[in-house]
Amino acid sequence: MVCCQYFSPFDGGANAFTVEMPRVTFGRGALHEVGARALARGMRRAALFTDTVLADSSHVACALTSLRAAGIDAAMFSDVRIEPTDTSVLAAAAFLQEGGFDGVISVGGGSVMDTAKGALVYSRYPAEFETYFAPPIGGGVPVPGPLGPHLACPTTSGTGSEVTGLSVIRFEALEVKFVLASRHILPDEAIVDPACIDTLPPTVVASTGFDLLSHALECYTARAYTRWAKVDEIGARPMIQGANPWSDLHAREALRIVNAYLPRGLADAADHEARDGLSWAATLAGMAFGNSGTHLPHALSYAVSQMARDFRPRDYPGSGTFVPHGLSVIVTSPSVFRYTARETPERHLEAALCLGADARDAVPDDAGEVVAARVIELMREVGAPNGLGGVGLSTRDADALADSAIRQRRAIANAPRETGVDEIRDIFQQAVSYW
Repeated sequence: MVCCQYFSPFDGGANAFTVEMPRVTFGRGALHEVGARALARGMRRAALFTDTVLADSSHVACALTSLRAAGIDAAMFSDVRIEPTDTSVLAAAAFLQEGGFDGVISVGGGSVMDTAKGALVYSRYPAEFETYFAPPIGGGVPVPGPLGPHLACPTTSGTGSEVTGLSVIRFEALEVKFVLASRHILPDEAIVDPACIDTLPPTVVASTGFDLLSHALECYTARAYTRWAKVDEIGARPMIQGANPWSDLHAREALRIVNAYLPRGLADAADHEARDGLSWAATLAGMAFGNSGTHLPHALSYAVSQMARDFRPRDYPGSGTFVPHGLSVIVTSPSVFRYTARETPERHLEAALCLGADARDAVPDDAGEVVAARVIELMREVGAPNGLGGVGLSTRDADALADSAIRQRRAIANAPRETGVDEIRDIFQQAVSYW
């Protein structure tokens, strides 16, 4: 390993990194602890956030039963939009303002948890929606202060939102997603019950699994924290602070788990060892990217989601074109890592080894292809779309995709290579088909 060399001091660069995360409870049956944990946080009237698919599920029923057994009055908000928007988050904020709640429980996937985070901000600190987002679309104003208590209970195995101070929200007028980032939106507790993912169909496990895979790969190959500018003011260090020894620790283990369990977890819902592993890996990868940030695959994914045509995977409700987040990330990943590996080949080879690639005789010049080949192998094994072409896009879309993606400045800057719109266009052009 060359991690110590990777974080060597850099003139004018950061000399420290910050780790922030909630209390984490993990294990089958942990969802039954929601009531007692909410009570310990001082909740007497809780808002339970979920979505319309989960509203009648055993998971939500379990959480409600636990809350009421603890003497907590609970009201449900289930109008969460998959891929939340500014409009849907403001509706959730209005629900909080009108309900007299003293805490929030989120039970669901990333969209549910991200909606809860955003709603907590705008219910406590009302403002024009773009205020708390970074430029170029936002005012760059920090979230002013603490929010009400939030217990996050994931029901998927990919987003890691339960342990991050990040919320991904789509601006309807701009037709693109941006990230709200603040340590104040970090949940107070993450209650991770892997039994919740037993009911997930294979396509959903695949999509969320690719999200966690890319979280881990991006964290490990991101720009070193010492390559970001030094921050002198306490509290000014951003959530996207670059790869660091903490994120490395969790990213490596998450990649090993993906290698061992992703195909198994898809093949058999009763394989508790595999699904428990994926659930734990999602939380580990969340701990990693919540303290380092992602880079190009996530930055490019928002444009893919926006522009995809005539694609909707099995097992997802609704109609019309829809690319689940994990798939929008993975379709460009092989092309991205072929590009980024030219700058930090050793880091890419280390990540590839964790992911199970055969890199025994590889030299630095092979790094990008070794990573890409292993990701493509997993994509084919679980039936992911074959690059951008698999979601209805072609080389003719590369210019428009690049023009949209370049707005994700902070994530792009977290890549190990300096990357502009021309490089992003080339990445999209090389991501149309892999096999």
